[in-house]
Amino acid sequence: MPIRTRLAALAALTAAALAVGAAATAPAGAAPKKAPAPKFLAASELPPHPTGWTAGPVAAGFPEQLAYCLGEGVPAYDYRHRLFHTDLDTTAVQVTVVTGSAAKGKALATRLNKEIRTCADRIERTYPDVTAEGRFYGTLPVEEGATVHGLHTETSYGATDVNLLAVGRDGRTVTVVGWGQMGDFDGAPVAAFKKTAKKAVTKLY
Repeated sequence: MPIRTRLAALAALTAAALAVGAAATAPAGAAPKKAPAPKFLAASELPPHPTGWTAGPVAAGFPEQLAYCLGEGVPAYDYRHRLFHTDLDTTAVQVTVVTGSAAKGKALATRLNKEIRTCADRIERTYPDVTAEGRFYGTLPVEEGATVHGLHTETSYGATDVNLLAVGRDGRTVTVVGWGQMGDFDGAPVAAFKKTAKKAVTKLY
């Protein structure tokens, strides 16, 4: 995300806190059931941008683009992600994870939302030259729910970045969508991002 490498060090602060447990295993003697893989957003489903969006391939692992608030994710789970970019400075990312149960999915979504809500304070404690402000944009009535957050950062030398983040859940599957660019809250497409976040959850299955 446009917060870039100056905030990537937050990964170490949050990775341990996100360790909420391993995925459940199949009962003894039962063959594990292969569930369909969650689907990802397409480039056309992101908030409109003058240059259009380009979607990268779906890849394994937790994306470093979300490390500034969420660390490296939960090591016990198998994360998949997709990166998106424009011809300018605007970028986006989606990550999905299938946990062992609906209860574990709920716990993970709760933990991710907490990490995002406290992200601005942690950034300011870690980087004295950065001023950060978080905003809560409400919940979305989709499947088991989604929440939308905003984050603005400004450095002492004048660099500003704005990010939108959403955490959604469908049963035991959790998805996080991030969008970011240089600028402030006035330039953030909150209404369009909410549509994207809702689509990300409904499209999982």
